[in-house]
Amino acid sequence: MNAAPADQIRLLDVQALDVRLSQLDHKRTSLPEHAEIESLTKDLAQLRDLLVAAQTEESDTAREQIKAEQDVDQVRQRAVRDQQRLDSGAVSSPKDLENLQREIVSLAKRQGDLEDVVLEVMERRESAQERVAELTERVSAVQAKTDDAVARRDTAVAGFDGESATVTKERGLVADSVPADLLKLYEKLRVKEGGVGAARLYQRRCEGCRLELNVTELNDVRSAARDAVLRCENCHRILVRTADSGL
Repeated sequence: MNAAPADQIRLLDVQALDVRLSQLDHKRTSLPEHAEIESLTKDLAQLRDLLVAAQTEESDTAREQIKAEQDVDQVRQRAVRDQQRLDSGAVSSPKDLENLQREIVSLAKRQGDLEDVVLEVMERRESAQERVAELTERVSAVQAKTDDAVARRDTAVAGFDGESATVTKERGLVADSVPADLLKLYEKLRVKEGGVGAARLYQRRCEGCRLELNVTELNDVRSAARDAVLRCENCHRILVRTADSGL
């Protein structure tokens, strides 16, 4: 394949722009915010699960407290009615009086036991409420950190996207000035050789594989026509001669 030396030089410009695009893509995908957001998102999910569990416990103990207080109220009301009967003198039978007094004593003990239950439930509910408040604050704090990291990531990505768009446009203009067959070969080699399809011969060294050409290879390069498209014997990339090739 033959191509004017100026076209081969422009191919190096295309390669430089492709390298820049690869660098921008790497920077975009390697932003530390990606890992930060992933870690914060996991933390946030765990905290929200804990918060739901704490809210459920608080709700359960609230219902339990209402039920316990209702039980206390029922016993209290019955004790009041019994005391009123006793005080009214409506019960005259000694046996009935004894039974009524015994029941009042029993109800008093029952009420005391139930009030202890209410206090125990109230303590558990208060503990659950404190846990809900704590987890709510932690969720808010982690959410704020996540939002900040997302904003930083989006700003950085937008910057890279903007630069990539500019470089892509410039790359298109330069590539259009390179002969189609030369560009096609370059694209094929670029895919095959890890993103580098053309390299400059600088001071007798291929900048693609970083190896210095031996005497035989240098003689072949020297004897080649100026418009010949050369390939590196080591890495097989297009080898572009410049004024700094050291020939």
